[in-house]
Amino acid sequence: MTIILNGKETTFEGEITIAGLLGQGYVEMQEYVTVQVNEEIISREDYGTYVIKDKDIVECLYYMGGGK
Repeated sequence: MTIILNGKETTFEGEITIAGLLGQGYVEMQEYVTVQVNEEIISREDYGTYVIKDKDIVECLYYMGGGK
């Protein structure tokens, strides 16, 4: 299975969930990341059951606060 992960083509053997993807070290600070699949933000509570599909576009986003 091949997906686009943060703009880079990435290949996996078999199925993988968002939690599985995060657990493989593709993302730093997992507790702060928001995951978007095909432009849809996925609820954190669904990370363990949401299966990523072939050709999905996955973005790991960090929202930063600050400023005046």
